[in-house]
Amino acid sequence: MGYDRSRFEILSPAGNPEKLRAAVAYGADAVYLSGTSYGLRAFSDNFNEEEMKAGIAYAHDHGVKCYVTLNVMPTEEELSGLEHAIKFVGKESGADAVLISDPGVFTMARTLCPDLEIHISTQASVTNSAACNFWASQGAKRIVLAREVSLEQIKKIRKSIPLDVELECFIHGAMCVSYSGRCLLSNYFTGRRSNGGACAQPCRWGYYVVEEKRPDKPLPVEEDQRGTYIFGSRDICMIDHVPELLEAGINSFKIEGRIKGAYYAAAVTKVYREAVDLCCKDPDNYKLDSHWKDILDKVVHRDYDTGFFFDAPCDDAKIDPDKSYNKPAFVVGVTDSFDSTTGLNKVTQKNKLFKGDTLNVLMPDGYMAPVVVSELYDEEMNPVNDCPHPEMTFFMKAVSSADGSVVELPPMTFLSRDGDKDFGIPAPQ
Repeated sequence: MGYDRSRFEILSPAGNPEKLRAAVAYGADAVYLSGTSYGLRAFSDNFNEEEMKAGIAYAHDHGVKCYVTLNVMPTEEELSGLEHAIKFVGKESGADAVLISDPGVFTMARTLCPDLEIHISTQASVTNSAACNFWASQGAKRIVLAREVSLEQIKKIRKSIPLDVELECFIHGAMCVSYSGRCLLSNYFTGRRSNGGACAQPCRWGYYVVEEKRPDKPLPVEEDQRGTYIFGSRDICMIDHVPELLEAGINSFKIEGRIKGAYYAAAVTKVYREAVDLCCKDPDNYKLDSHWKDILDKVVHRDYDTGFFFDAPCDDAKIDPDKSYNKPAFVVGVTDSFDSTTGLNKVTQKNKLFKGDTLNVLMPDGYMAPVVVSELYDEEMNPVNDCPHPEMTFFMKAVSSADGSVVELPPMTFLSRDGDKDFGIPAPQ
């Protein structure tokens, strides 16, 4: 007997309107996003007020819920602007819920917008059923558990809280070296306040030991021969454990990544949506689709791990000393439409591509073999050999690498070219 699919939610990151549309197209049940202040991702593009209203309306038109983050830990000076932010989210934006971590902000939201659904952010570091029950007694609808909570602990929490209190967990994406993201490294080194949303991610930097009388002879702090990134964490990837996540009683499967790109949001959403759907339909015969890991391996990520679902932080801190991202695929374009008369796909360029390139295909429904760019034209329909201009519109005839037939690519299809591992910290894509 299967699970009731309506009990489970794929919650995807929407760092800007483009990423929101990608997450919606690729199967998100809900997205989370932020305004231009009071969310914990200040360096994501985020949404101004008009963009937020339009984005939420777009999502609702497609049956997708929207949650807005107000989960900073505000300073005294920041409190004055919160009233407007809360009223806008609760009374004007159309948001389905707001994420909050600070008790004072929680009280303000309950007072100003008593009907607004509140979710307790992972930044609140909820790790036990007593804390869940406390927040529920104050009126919280959902608890986003701290990443440090194990799967066995989640099962016990689920049994010890009311059934109508929802649990949300991060099941894919970046982790943090500090407990539930409560880090001061960024404050110390750059003046960017981590818990105000402006973390500079100094955990990804290299560090050295310097003897005070020999400042010209720094010694790298090395875990092993691969590098000095002793604070950098591996990424969570729970695609192998979807049945256990369902069984544990988690209601919302949250994907980290608001500062990553639309391709990431689309790809990871697609994989977990298909996995959850398949497992709910027939859990006894559920097995991994061979495409899923291939897709997840192509998005920007650090080495994958199961986070703290099976290991306690004291036993395995999940540190990744490798300084690089894995980024095996580079997005070159996103499709807009197909002309059946000419056989040409209209595409928006994201990175340079060339006539004759073999491109991977990621589309909202189903799977397709790589395609070859057999013909290429600029916006004025002049034949070209490459597309060098950022965000240029071009037209391409794609043929299947399997049989050479002309391929119609559906809208919002991501085209990518395989690449090598990047070293350093590239802009997430």
